[in-house]
Amino acid sequence: MSTTQSVPQKSDPPRQTLPRRKSSLRYVALHGSTLVAFLAASSVPTPLYGLYQEKWGFSATVLTVVFAAYALALLLSLLVTARLSDHTGRRPAISLALGLQIAAMATFLLADGVGWLVAARVVQGFATGVATAAVSAAVLDLVRARGTLINSMAPMVGMAIGSLGSTALMVYGPWPLHMVYAVLLGIFFVLLGLTWLTPETTERRPGALVSLKPRITVPSQTRKALLSVTPALMAVWMLGGFYLSLMPSLIETVTMVDTPWLSGIVVAALTLTGASAVLIAQKLSTFTTLMSGGLALGLGLTITLVGANLGVAALMLGGSVIAGFGFGASFLGAMRNVLPLAQPHQRAGLMGVFYIISYTAHSVPTIAAGYLVQHAGELVSVNIYGVVIVALVASSIAFLHTQALKRRDEEEND
Repeated sequence: MSTTQSVPQKSDPPRQTLPRRKSSLRYVALHGSTLVAFLAASSVPTPLYGLYQEKWGFSATVLTVVFAAYALALLLSLLVTARLSDHTGRRPAISLALGLQIAAMATFLLADGVGWLVAARVVQGFATGVATAAVSAAVLDLVRARGTLINSMAPMVGMAIGSLGSTALMVYGPWPLHMVYAVLLGIFFVLLGLTWLTPETTERRPGALVSLKPRITVPSQTRKALLSVTPALMAVWMLGGFYLSLMPSLIETVTMVDTPWLSGIVVAALTLTGASAVLIAQKLSTFTTLMSGGLALGLGLTITLVGANLGVAALMLGGSVIAGFGFGASFLGAMRNVLPLAQPHQRAGLMGVFYIISYTAHSVPTIAAGYLVQHAGELVSVNIYGVVIVALVASSIAFLHTQALKRRDEEEND
C-alpha cells in the first residue's frame, strides 16, 4: 500500500460553483438514491439463490463462487476506476456505472444457467465499484458534514430493500427469477436520465487514462487512521458476506422452516438495525461509536451462532438485530475516523481504498467458507467463520482501548 504526500492547501481546488442549499439537497437525495439502488441490486439475488440451485442444481461451493464473482469484480473495478471521477468529473463516471448496471440487469433477465449468473454478477460488481467511489465522492462534495452519514447508511438501507423487495416479488409476483430485475432495469434507466440533470461537483483534471492504472493510494494524513479501523472494517464486511451468501441456506437447514421470508427478514434485521445504529451513533464520539459497535457485533454474532447450533430461529433473529447495531456503528465509526482527513481531490481514491478493504473481507473469506461447507459441513463452517469475525472484533476493541489509554497518558503528562 503506497502513500501520497498531502499538499498543503489554503482552500479547496478550483471547481464549478456548487448549487444553493435547497438545490444541493435535491441532488444529494438523487445521488443517495442511486447508491441505495446499487446496493439494493447487490442483495437482490440472495433470496433467489435457493430457486437458482433447484433449477440448475449447483453446490454450496458454486454458490459462494457466484457470490464472490460480484465482490471480486467490484474489487477490480475499484483498483482501476476508484480515482476516475477525480479526473473526468463525477457525472460521467456515475453514468458509466449506471450503463454497466443496466447491462447487468439485462444479463440476469436472459440467464439460463449458472454461467450467465456468474457473468451478470461480474458486470454488476464492476458497475458497483465504479458507482461506490464516484457517487460517494459526489455526496461528500455537496454536503461534507452529512456526507459520511449518507454514505454509511446507503449500503445498509439498500441491502435491506433489495433482500425484502426481492423476496416479496418472488412470493407474490409473476416470474420469480425475472420480475425483480425488470423493475431494477427501469429504475436504473430513470436514474441515468436524472443524473444528467445534476450539476458537476468537481473540476475535470488531466490524467484520466493514467488514473486507470491499478494502484492503491492512501493519502499520508489518513494512513494511521485507516490502519486503526481495518480490523473492525473487515469484521463488518465478513459478517455482511456471510449473511448475503450462506445465511439463507443455514436458516433453512437448522430450523427446517421452508419459507423465503425468513432469510429475507434476517438479512433485513441486520441491515435495517445497522442503518438505525448509524442515526443513533451520530451523537456519539468516534471512539464510543467504534467501541460500542465492536461490542454489539461480537455479542450479536455469538447469539446468532448459539441459535444456529441449537436450531432456534428466534435466537438467530435476535442475534442479527444486535449484530446489526454493531454492523452500522462500526462502519460509521470507521468512515468518521478516516474520510474527513482527506482533501477534496483525494476523496474518490480514498473511498476506493476503503471499499477495497471492505470487499476483500466480503468475498475471499466467503469463498473459503463455501469450500469448508463441502468438506466439513455447514454448521462447522459457520462456527469457524464466526470465530474469525469475533477474533477480529476482539483485536479491534483491544486496539481502541490501547489507543485510549495512550491518549490519556499523554494528556496527563502534558
